[in-house]
Amino acid sequence: MLAAGGELDGAADHGMSEAIYLRDPDGNGVELYLDRPKEKWPRTPAGELAMFTHALDLDGLLKEK
Repeated sequence: MLAAGGELDGAADHGMSEAIYLRDPDGNGVELYLDRPKEKWPRTPAGELAMFTHALDLDGLLKEK
């Protein structure tokens, strides 16, 4: 996407998923995300889902194969 002229607009770790936000060459917003396995989702002590928004480790993501 970046090689085709898209622009990185942001990236976030939401605990249960990782998301990358892009703009395509026409300026349209595109979100690519991957859900983590449910057993890895963050939970409160009461067992409820504990979503958050943290910076996504893009360097670490790019090193994964």
